[in-house]
This record gives sequence, structure tokens and C-alpha cells, in this order.
Amino acid sequence: MTGAARGAGAGARGIMAARARRAAALLAIAAAALGPAACTEKRDDGTTPAQAPAELPPLELRDDTANLMLTWIDEKGDTHVELRPADVPAEGRSMVRAMLSDRTEGTRDVFYVADLTQKRPDGTYAVRSMPRREWESLLEKRRAEHLAKTAPPPAAPGGSAGAGGPAGPGAPSQLAGVTVIIYGASWCKPCHQAADYLRAKGVASIVKDIEEDPAAAAEMQDKLAKSHQRGGSIPIIDVRGQILVGFSPHALDQALARAARGTTL
Repeated sequence: MTGAARGAGAGARGIMAARARRAAALLAIAAAALGPAACTEKRDDGTTPAQAPAELPPLELRDDTANLMLTWIDEKGDTHVELRPADVPAEGRSMVRAMLSDRTEGTRDVFYVADLTQKRPDGTYAVRSMPRREWESLLEKRRAEHLAKTAPPPAAPGGSAGAGGPAGPGAPSQLAGVTVIIYGASWCKPCHQAADYLRAKGVASIVKDIEEDPAAAAEMQDKLAKSHQRGGSIPIIDVRGQILVGFSPHALDQALARAARGTTL
């Protein structure tokens, strides 16, 4: 092999290694900083991290900013991730969460939020600090608005109703008295999806926030131990004693069918 060929091969390997390092960095920050999106439980000892500052250090955001991860919200309240400002669609450009894989600021209790609808003369976008709770509230508001538009109509007067409201169209009458318990957290997307799925089927549910309610967290752990299952992720769903880890429509339907028959696993 000639020296030129060896040099070209080494250059190609260097580019591939750099890409791999960048991908690993993005995955690391997604796991550490976007733990809520993956619905990984937080500290088992119930401790709370130190309070983050109200304002973050300045962040210069440009079209070519490296190691960037952008999270935008659609009209349903679902989040999507892009790596470049140009890839964020028009519907989500006005409020985008920004993170950099080479810094920890903006990954905990205070986020960087950018407005990509207008670019400044110097090529940067406006970036401000936003508390995590405010970001989560925005997600919840979008989801509530979407559900209000798409929720099935109420059942006719005199129809069967469960503890959480009227049964939806086609819901088995045997489920009218079934109440499902969902252990989750406000930031957990699958937790909201599980509650929405049950609501659409006309099944009553109770959502218990394991971060806000230590008793709910202890109750969840006790149920996991008795069912010989491990946690690690949420939601944990209790269908009349049938404990499901994570949200799977198929598994939930099976558990509901067993509950309707009065049987368990």
C-alpha cells in the first residue's frame, strides 16, 4: 500500500471515529439530561438535587453550532429531536429546547429555550432560560388541548359509567367497575399515553406521581416486589393486581381482558 493510500485510510478512520464520538456524546446527554423522555426513574433515596440557578450562562446558538440537540413540541404535546436548527419544522420553531453535549448547563432544573423563528443580524438566535416545570407545563397544556379536540363524545344518558367517567364507545360493560392505577411522573410521556389510552377505552384510571408523593413511590415498589418484578422505568401499571412495567397497548389490553373475566395472572 502506498503512503497516499495509507494516509487516505487513516483520514477516513479519523472521520469515522469523530462521528462515533459525537454520536456517543449525544446518546450520553440524551440518557443523562433527557432521562424524563426515556422515563427512567430518578433517585431511589428520594433526595432532591441541589437547586439550579434561575438563569443559565449565555448560550450562543447558530445554524452551525456543533454538538447540538434541539427538542421541539408538536400540537399533540409530543416531543421530537433534531440536530440542526434547519431541521426543526415551522410548527415547532418558536419554542425549542437546546442542549450541547459538551456542557452540563441546561440539562437539569433549568433549560435553554430558543426562538428559531427569527435570526439576529449576527447569525444567532435568541436563547433564554426556562425552569423545567414551565417546560413540562407547556407539554401538559398541549396534550390537554389535543385531547379536548379528539376525545370521544360522552355516552348516552343512562349508560354505564366507571369511577373515572362514562365508558367510551364499545367498552365492555365488565370494565365499568375497573380502575387502573398508573404510577408515573409529570414528565413521563408513556405515562400520559397510558392514561390517554385508558380514557379512550372508557376505563377509569388513577395517576400517582411517584416524585411528588413518597407514599405512592413506596406503594409502587411494594407491588413490584410482591410481583417479583424490577422497576427502573415508568409507568408501572396496576390492573387489579396485574403489574405491568412500561406502557404496551397489547399487554394492557390483555390485562384488561383478564380483569373483565375476573381472573389474574
